Parts: sequence; C-alpha cells; structure tokens
Amino acid sequence: MSTSKPYIRVAAGLILDSRGRLLLGQRPDGKAWPGWWEFPGGKIEAGETVEQALVRELDEELGIHATQVYPWIVYVHEYPKSVVELAFCQVTAWEGEPHGRENQALDWVDPWDIRLNESEHPIAPGGGSLLPAATPPLRWLRLPPLYRISQIGSPSQTGDWLTRLRQELLAGLQLVQFREPHWQGDETSLLAAFEATLALCRQHGARCLINSTHPQAWWARADGVQLRATDAALVLQQDTRPPGWLGVSAHNAQEIDCARELQADFVVLGHVLDTDTHPTQAAMGWETFTQLAATAGRPVFAVGGQSAATLETARQHWAHGVAAIHGTLV
Repeated sequence: MSTSKPYIRVAAGLILDSRGRLLLGQRPDGKAWPGWWEFPGGKIEAGETVEQALVRELDEELGIHATQVYPWIVYVHEYPKSVVELAFCQVTAWEGEPHGRENQALDWVDPWDIRLNESEHPIAPGGGSLLPAATPPLRWLRLPPLYRISQIGSPSQTGDWLTRLRQELLAGLQLVQFREPHWQGDETSLLAAFEATLALCRQHGARCLINSTHPQAWWARADGVQLRATDAALVLQQDTRPPGWLGVSAHNAQEIDCARELQADFVVLGHVLDTDTHPTQAAMGWETFTQLAATAGRPVFAVGGQSAATLETARQHWAHGVAAIHGTLV
C-alpha cells in the first residue's frame, strides 16, 4: 500500500431498516466518483470518535439523528489518489426521515439483490455501480450473527445433538461449525456424525463449516473451514487457501495478523469471558476484545461465555456476532 497518498479516516454507516433493507446514497456532481453509489458518512474530524463522526455526518447528509450505532469493522482501501480507512458501523435506529440534504439521490435496497462480482464493482438493483470499497461489507452482511459450535463427544450423543441442532435451525440458526477434537469413537463414527450434521444444515439452508482438527480430505465436503490458530499459521506458509468460507480462530494480535494475511472471511476471537472449557486460562475481557477486533479488518465473532443474551454487548464492542458451544443462541 502506498505511503505517499493522503490517508483519510472515514465513518460510514450501513443503515438498515426493520425489513433488512440498506440505504445507499449516490455521489452528486462536483465530488469525486460522481454518480457512484456509496454508504452515507464522511471524514472523522480531530477529537471525534467513530460514533460521534457518523452521527454528525448522517445529520448533515440525511437529516436524521442516529440513535443505535454498532461499531462493526475497520477496513482500509487504497484508491488511485488516496488511502481511505473506513470505520463501518451498522445503524439500526434513528429519528427523522432520511432525505438527501446535499441533493443526492437515495435508494433503499435489499443487500441480497446486489450483485457481487469478483472482478467488477458491485451492481445495485437499479443498475448503478457502488464504490469499490463497498464490496467487502456487502459480503460481510451475508454472514449470520450467531455461530453454533458442536460438542457431541461420542457416537451415543449424536442423536441428541441432531435433535437440538434441528430445533435451532428451525428457530433461524444459519451458521454451524462441526468441531470434535475429543471424539470418543472411531473415525467412521466421527465421519457419520459430520455427514449427518452437514445434511441437516443443508436441509434447512444453513452453512456448515468444519474445524481444521478434522482430516483435510473432509474439508471440501463442508461449506468452509474454521482454522485453528496453529493450523492457520501452517496454511499461510503453504500459501493454499482452503475452499469455501474461511474462518480463523485467534487469541492475540499475531493470530489476527495471520487471519488478515490469509484473507479470512471472519475471525473467532476469545475467550472473552470465563468458561468451563478453559477453567485455568484468564479471559481477555471486553476491553481487550475491542482493541483486537478493531484491527481485524473483517467480521469478528466473540467466543467464550457467549449466548444470545450477550449479543447486544458483543455488538457494542466491535463484534459481528457471537459463537457458542453451550450458550443458548436462538
């Protein structure tokens, strides 16, 4: 990345209404990239927090007062003439009706209707192009906020696990990780449990990732891979990215750096709170979690003592969502 270009810090809002629609604004004539669509927001002034800057910018641009702002992801994008650090926030509540105070056009769109192309700019439903930095957050929005991690343990418990999982899937769970490092059975029974979990997830339209503790020959069957921190370092050395969605487990800044270099889709960071599974290890707490999550450049799931009850707190601390083995998610 160039060090000679101006470095600009921007707060950008993904404004989402109760129907899940996303508000886009079209850049007016007289500004750079005229006619392109973008997320509302603007430069962070000296002394402002991300949230303060975004609230001010949304008032100036749209005439609304944001009342619920979740800090989400800090992402750096290099344009031809500048380097822009975008602090993306999700805005889910506001006062007033959005309108273009700078004579810019506005449009509410379904994020799933926006075409994402690897080699082109994302295309909005009306046919216009979005700014290049808009592609990653649109993909990230398609990642559910709740992530169930299995802990079946043995073949005799597989039936109970599938019953519980079916109930969660019926209640709306969309992301599952098959992770059985302490399986008390042979490989045949482990494979059967994995295949049953995968089939159930696909029956309900959910994604199922497999943990890298399991044979690499199984990875391509799943919808993606969750790399343990040690495995992520090895994969980075081999320069071979696993297929599908890629998650990386991390516990410190170095492991988050590895996730960034692998261009992982998301990070699972923790453990945040005290848990029975790590009784002798100190939890990092929300302050450390926030500091690390803000450097990841991609969605971060909080793990360790998490459940649906902690989701609101997690989102206030730069988490995309929560991951859990025991906690109730739905």
